[in-house]
Amino acid sequence: MVTDPIADFITQIKNASMVRKEAVSVPFSKLKMAIAETLLKEGFIVSAEKRGKKVKKFIDVTLKYTVDHPEVTDVKRISKPGKRVYFGFKDIRSVKQGHGIMVISTPKGLLTDKEAREQKIGGEVLFSIW
Repeated sequence: MVTDPIADFITQIKNASMVRKEAVSVPFSKLKMAIAETLLKEGFIVSAEKRGKKVKKFIDVTLKYTVDHPEVTDVKRISKPGKRVYFGFKDIRSVKQGHGIMVISTPKGLLTDKEAREQKIGGEVLFSIW
């Protein structure tokens, strides 16, 4: 039983990229699919596709690499099930001087740190990735 599916998902992506796997398959959920779409939009992964039917649905995530290193070097889970962390838009800072992103769950859906600052909206900070 997984108590924190978001942490499991981002850790699987990080670990697969560290051993240079081409793709990783994770159990499907709407939140994980939204996270995968955000990572796709920001250029951390190549593709994210849903496959399967009814109960046995999975997300196939194809990882992205540059010539000599993976695009995902590390992730940090910020808001955890035991301690939720919320930021107002004034408290949101860039990650690694703009080389990474922070994924934030807002009333308008999942946004990156830059999008949340532009739209002046805060929310629960899920994780940062660089």
